[in-house]
Amino acid sequence: MLVSIHMPKTAGTSFRGSLEEHFGDRFRHDYQDYPLAHTPRARRQRARDWGETARPGDFAGVDCVHGHFLPLKYLQLAERLPCTFVTWLREPVARLVSHYHYWLRAYDGDSPLVSPLHRRVVEEGWTLQQFCLAPELRDVYSEFLWGFPLDRLDFVGITEFFPEDLRYFSREILGNKVRAQTLNRRPPDAQPGSEAVVGDLDRSRIEAYHARDVALYRRALQRRMDRPDATGESGDAVL
Repeated sequence: MLVSIHMPKTAGTSFRGSLEEHFGDRFRHDYQDYPLAHTPRARRQRARDWGETARPGDFAGVDCVHGHFLPLKYLQLAERLPCTFVTWLREPVARLVSHYHYWLRAYDGDSPLVSPLHRRVVEEGWTLQQFCLAPELRDVYSEFLWGFPLDRLDFVGITEFFPEDLRYFSREILGNKVRAQTLNRRPPDAQPGSEAVVGDLDRSRIEAYHARDVALYRRALQRRMDRPDATGESGDAVL
């Protein structure tokens, strides 16, 4: 079973579209956890608790699970049901900026599904700087991968190389070609990208604050560049 961890704002929605098309009725969403809506202690305990009760029979007819969850959730299940773990990562500052502007434009104050953190960001008028330096959003990658080493992932795509890495994933993981989807892309009239918004001084401070994620991303990027077929030419990232 393919277990796909959707890190926020890393082209996970577009990737989900490709997986849904490929797997059809053998695809299952798993978005009920929404880790950022809970404290680190709570989300880790939820993942452990679920993992202790999950059984292979619960996934009869399921070949792919994709969503916002800690992969720790499926680690115990993988001891009884062969699982392939995959995810996508994006340069951490660019991910933060994209996440901030997405939350601003996607906010619906009347929706019961809006997390308390999302509501605070919008209704308290957080600046981009506040968002990037918020304790609740520090090192999102590392928090998602708590208790789950990077080397345990069978594939880590880099969003800046989305088309090329999707082709690699299709060939090496699925053994079949999947069609690229373009979903949840930033609108043309939305705020500019991270390079235009975050100056050098702010970038240094933000990178230092998210040092674990910066180091993790660089490891994943090096792992990608060590592939025999990898190039250094980025494609059009899905934002």
